[in-house]
Amino acid sequence: MPNTRIAILAAFAGLLLAQVPAGPAQAQTTPVKFTLDWKFEGPAAPFLLAKEKGYFAEEGLAVTIDTAAGSLEPINRVASGTYDMGFGDINSLIKFGDQNPQAALKAVYMVYNKPAFSIVGRKSLGVAAPKDLEGKTLGAPAPDGAYAQWPIFVEANGIDAAKVKIENVGFPVREPMLAQGAVQAITGFSFSSYINLKAAGVPADDISVLLMADYGVDLYGNAILVSPAFAKAHPEAVKGFLAAFNKALKETIADPAAAVEYVVAANPVATEATELERLTMAVEQNIVTDETKANGLGAVDEKRLASAIDQIGLTYQFKAKPQPGAVFDASFLPDAEARKLP
Repeated sequence: MPNTRIAILAAFAGLLLAQVPAGPAQAQTTPVKFTLDWKFEGPAAPFLLAKEKGYFAEEGLAVTIDTAAGSLEPINRVASGTYDMGFGDINSLIKFGDQNPQAALKAVYMVYNKPAFSIVGRKSLGVAAPKDLEGKTLGAPAPDGAYAQWPIFVEANGIDAAKVKIENVGFPVREPMLAQGAVQAITGFSFSSYINLKAAGVPADDISVLLMADYGVDLYGNAILVSPAFAKAHPEAVKGFLAAFNKALKETIADPAAAVEYVVAANPVATEATELERLTMAVEQNIVTDETKANGLGAVDEKRLASAIDQIGLTYQFKAKPQPGAVFDASFLPDAEARKLP
């Protein structure tokens, strides 16, 4: 009888424990497959920092971060459902959405308030201003986000495109070809191409960086994208991801040297000095702008986004030109106070 009584009490206790709500340690974790636009280089620091410092985990997320081969690839990856979220060019997203309306992809956090799209040339090869490109060869990878804006850059600067030879080059040989003089200029992200050219031995004072945003291309840049199916199924996960990233981005802005250590740890061929310079350029030129100082990180100005869509329409024939709300969804953003810069 005593053994029977003990067994009954033990079973009753087990039943009570089973009814106790799960604590934080038992909370369900949501997996998130995330794709960058490029390699683990300086600008990837806030994503890696958020993961390694446990900010994603604190939001109940198990995030995997993969590299990609350009700012167009994340759009295809997220649209196909292979990835839940990604980091890609919002202008390419706008065109993709027009061509594939069923995809219904949206950006949810603007990272590069001022895009890094640029034409990078060498002064010794005769390229110091936009019109200098006439009569020259421009090396441009077909899937490059910067090259996608070439028609707008041409229109804004009165360039005779027929006088510019476009050579489709691979990403790995883009800067080496310019360093060797095989082309006179290339398209690329300012902070990547400039640093890579210096690393290839081109003197800094011989490099001309024509940041498209300074030459009439008034667009936004790379943003965090989300699969509509994932956003519908896991809205709190999307909010949690952005909260964690926003926290990491503010830390990165405050101390780039500390943040870049996470890049070096993830990329064995990266050097701290090089990636710190690359990250610092991205922060100063693309992330911290007059607009983000006034309005905070992550958001967009609807009038500016509408104007950007109009500018894309100068060189791209829309089937149905979208409204800003069909491109950017601000409902997942952290509150304004959390996004405010110091």
